[in-house]
Amino acid sequence: MNTTAPRRSPPRLLTVKRMQQLSPHLKRITLEGDALRGFPDNSNGAHIKLMLPQPHQTVPVLPTLGPAGPVWPPDNERPITRTYSVSSYDATANELHVDFVLHGDNGPGSRWALQAQIGDAIGVAGPGGPDRVKSNADWYLLVADLSAFAALQAALHSLDTQARGYAFIEVETADDIIALQTSPQISVQWLVRGTARAGTSTLLLDAVRQLHWLPGSPSAMIAGENSQVVAIRDYLLQEKRIPKKMLYAVPYWKDLATEEMYHEERHRIMDELEEAEPQR
Repeated sequence: MNTTAPRRSPPRLLTVKRMQQLSPHLKRITLEGDALRGFPDNSNGAHIKLMLPQPHQTVPVLPTLGPAGPVWPPDNERPITRTYSVSSYDATANELHVDFVLHGDNGPGSRWALQAQIGDAIGVAGPGGPDRVKSNADWYLLVADLSAFAALQAALHSLDTQARGYAFIEVETADDIIALQTSPQISVQWLVRGTARAGTSTLLLDAVRQLHWLPGSPSAMIAGENSQVVAIRDYLLQEKRIPKKMLYAVPYWKDLATEEMYHEERHRIMDELEEAEPQR
């Protein structure tokens, strides 16, 4: 009999400890629980799966880990899953901080965050995902929208004080601009989209096209709305000849689509990056 322990940790059942409104459209929720102990250090910005209760539940029914992977409860009990990023993890306080973009009650993640109360239960699986920046780069290009704020913030914090480069962040309103700490040689620019839909905006692509390209090899991170990530990824690969190993390009969401609707497309886009090399 194989008694080897599962390589992955089972999902953790946590509860809301406190909440902080970072901006009109961004809310930080702090989670706690005994199951959080042992959460990996240095996971800031990493992907996690949040497991939300069904409308008829107050506590989500989490999957267990079997020999062939997760064993899910029946569909009517299965938790609603959404992909988010770790804002930060404090092992001493045993706290996990997660940032939620608020866009009304038309999505389960936003709806849960808007209605969350102290003590509410939620499941967390992970963390995982590729590195967002490469330490051996000569300079850095970071491009994000509010959905990738935690990943962007973590990437900036990971750079040393001599790091050079650019960070571009697109937000819906000027009230969503949040102070960021980074190297003085990283130029941070906030771009306000206004009433335009995120899927039609070219603010980030235009900013990347117009920037002064620094000498040496850059590490680029592009994260946010699907259409924008793909457009900037293709520009960097095809016109700027950035090697794929120096590029993190991950769509976090797609305008006018639920996570279920664009799940396969998202993974196809990520697979394309694994396969793509710029033609020389």
